[in-house]
Amino acid sequence: MYSGNELRDMFLKYFEAKGHNVLPSASLIPKDDPTLLLTVAGMVPFKPYFQRRVEPPFPRATTAQKCVRTPDLEEVGKTARHHTYFEMLGNFSFGDYFKNEAIPWAWEYITEVLKIPVEKLWVTIYPEDEEARMIWEKAGVKSDRILGDPENFWAAGPTGPCGPCSEIYVDLGEARSCDKPGCAMGCDCDRFLEIWNLVFMQYNRDEAGVLTPLPKQNIDTGMGLERIASVMQGVETNFDTDLFRPIIDHVATLAGVKYRENAKNDLALKVVSDHVRAVSFMLADGIRPNNEGRGYVLRRILRRAVRYAKLLGIDKPFLESAFQVIQKDYSEAYPELKENENFILNHLNLEEKNFQATLEQGTQLLQEKVKALMKQGETVLAGTDAFYLYETYGFPVELTEEMLEEQGLTVDMGAFQTAAEEHRLKAKEQSQQMRAVVESPQLMEKAKLLGLTPFVGYERLSVATRIEGLFVSGEEKQDAGEGEEVLIFLAETPFYAESGGQVSDWGVIRTPRAEARVLEVKKGVTGTLYHRAQVTTGVLHVGETVDAEIDLVARQATSRHHSATHLLHFALRSVLGEHVQQAGSLVSPERLRFDFTHFSPLTAEGLRAVEGIINEAVLKNLPVDATEMLLKEAKLSGATALFGEKYGETVRVVNMGMVSKELCGGTHVKNTGEIGLVKILSEGGIGAGLRRIEAITGLESLAYFRALDEQVMEVAQNLKAQPLEVGKRVQGLMTQVKDLEREIGQLQAKLAKNEVEGLLKRVTEIEGIPVLASTVHVSDMEGLRQMADLLRAKLKSGVIVLGAASEGKVNFVTVVSPTGLSGLHAGQIIKEVAKITGGSGGGRPDMAQAGGKDPSKLGEAIDRVSTIVRGFLKK
Repeated sequence: MYSGNELRDMFLKYFEAKGHNVLPSASLIPKDDPTLLLTVAGMVPFKPYFQRRVEPPFPRATTAQKCVRTPDLEEVGKTARHHTYFEMLGNFSFGDYFKNEAIPWAWEYITEVLKIPVEKLWVTIYPEDEEARMIWEKAGVKSDRILGDPENFWAAGPTGPCGPCSEIYVDLGEARSCDKPGCAMGCDCDRFLEIWNLVFMQYNRDEAGVLTPLPKQNIDTGMGLERIASVMQGVETNFDTDLFRPIIDHVATLAGVKYRENAKNDLALKVVSDHVRAVSFMLADGIRPNNEGRGYVLRRILRRAVRYAKLLGIDKPFLESAFQVIQKDYSEAYPELKENENFILNHLNLEEKNFQATLEQGTQLLQEKVKALMKQGETVLAGTDAFYLYETYGFPVELTEEMLEEQGLTVDMGAFQTAAEEHRLKAKEQSQQMRAVVESPQLMEKAKLLGLTPFVGYERLSVATRIEGLFVSGEEKQDAGEGEEVLIFLAETPFYAESGGQVSDWGVIRTPRAEARVLEVKKGVTGTLYHRAQVTTGVLHVGETVDAEIDLVARQATSRHHSATHLLHFALRSVLGEHVQQAGSLVSPERLRFDFTHFSPLTAEGLRAVEGIINEAVLKNLPVDATEMLLKEAKLSGATALFGEKYGETVRVVNMGMVSKELCGGTHVKNTGEIGLVKILSEGGIGAGLRRIEAITGLESLAYFRALDEQVMEVAQNLKAQPLEVGKRVQGLMTQVKDLEREIGQLQAKLAKNEVEGLLKRVTEIEGIPVLASTVHVSDMEGLRQMADLLRAKLKSGVIVLGAASEGKVNFVTVVSPTGLSGLHAGQIIKEVAKITGGSGGGRPDMAQAGGKDPSKLGEAIDRVSTIVRGFLKK
């Protein structure tokens, strides 16, 4: 019996022997693909090669690709093979080989390497793909084992590369049959399992639906590791393979249950094992939990794991120990599980802790709903209430059902499903995919033709170059005139394109008779640099020579801020610990913003220490140099790679003396002394486990301290004090103000007491009930409530209505004491009183407050209180 790890290695080695480049799995974060949140298939990293947006660096490749899919999230655990995270084994040809090689290799691998008996195998083809049928038969498949399936046609979209595909199925035996009459290949039951899909990309489909043969045909295959492991290990479901059982057994032990003894527990164990595995790999690739995009997907899966663990009776944190089981079994194939261990554990622990608190809130709310149901003699919780618990507090409806069942209650599941479906449709309408700059087909073709734009901006600030292309509103032009906004392609450029958090350069492109102001520069997937510019004078022409010159002042300011981020990264790790990792940045001429992983605010002392380390490095005037080397060499040299960043085989390493060594493609100063004074302006949290620092350097720091100095001098002048004595003088004034406020409070209390004595003399009786209605002189609602409380304590029994006008508004307070006196209700009384001044309000039977819009009607409203009270007494 082969283990999952062995099956992965066997597949890769087989295709390596067939001349394929064995590549490591790409990240779960798709690179340069705004159409996808997550890597969902083995072919995703190769889309630019299949679409020929980028020329493939090798003709054939093989991978075991990490994938995450969530459309069928609710099916996980209920079926034998639905997962969120899974591994897809694949072999790929980029215009190299086609069906004649792919089909025999697949058959050979299945029958001779894995040795699956031929009599258990079936093949499906696209009915019109007779070529594939002939090749399968030639490979050794009997004709009666090859079936046509009209769904065997793959396409990336309505237009573009597409083609037929072939699928290989394993017959798992009659014991797995659904026992329906005529159960055979094509039945939806678990007997016939698809294990491998071979896609033959041989056509291009145009907008009219016409298929044209591609000049270069491609192969894309995919085999689920979990599925083939279930076949080779002879188990009933993917969850029974060694890829899942260690996780399931660990969680079952924590819960004190046994796997395969209780269907309800088994469902929860499968969900938890699947979800913890998915979360571990997503975190390992640098995805952070949050409330949008892939971060939301991660948070949702993680919370679902915790919810189902709760159904098993696991109330204590368990994610860390479950992760350690996964790490042990998978880290040899995926070293990122060890390399990023601190990051993974920090987020697992924080998210689990926060969600446990949320679950407790949900439990309290459910208990309140239960009390209300019992009080009303009802036995069914509304479906909308159950869905509110699910959506707001993360309660699975199963957990709600279980808690209600203990008290003889149920859930209206029909209404729950309706609410869930309405929410799903609404969310689908509102969802927004990640977006990139929209590029016209013409522009994409031009970029593909031009390829990588040589960047010479590290060494040169201006260069004589040539215009290779001009685009206005997505259309290619031969020239662009004054006032037009244009995308310019250059033969080479000194302009740095926006990347790695650093904003792009700006500057000018000029000829003797024309000039364009460069506003920003971006890099396309082909490596082509797009210069967005405004033509300010004359006309630019394709093919002419131009002088491209960056704005030196802006470049220098940006470089100072960028170099400062490297020192800041070093300083944070020195003060807080090695767990600190950069999580994002923005570097511009005006400032720097640096996001990093840490789980608590920095103290004032910590910030001073960080700032001190940075400025010490600045004063040492350390040399800053950049060297290109292989990624492996860079890592061995101790260079820091940014977590989640994608690097090519060759990288640029920026050294700052012996202090900092990072992989970085940005622009920098020549020595740290050029940075100038670095001043941290702020530090704060921006999400779970994420902090942000904003800082300034150089001339921006000078401007900041000049403005600060001017303010201090102005305050000193007003206080008639020396600048260094301002703090002491302000502290003295604050003490004096507090003393005066205390005296004012005491005087106001005396005045209120005196006013209360006077107001009590205005009490009248209506049908034997004391009623006090009066305007009073207070500045806000709080003062009005305090006055009402003093009067209630003195009056003991009766109705009190007070009104006050302040800043063009009216405030009212009404008190009925004791509660329910003669059936009177404070909220009802005040509502009628406030109406007179154009206001509204309400409240409890014993106390209510309201506001009005017309102070001129305040006296009339108070005068009408007696009539209003008398009217309520007659009801």
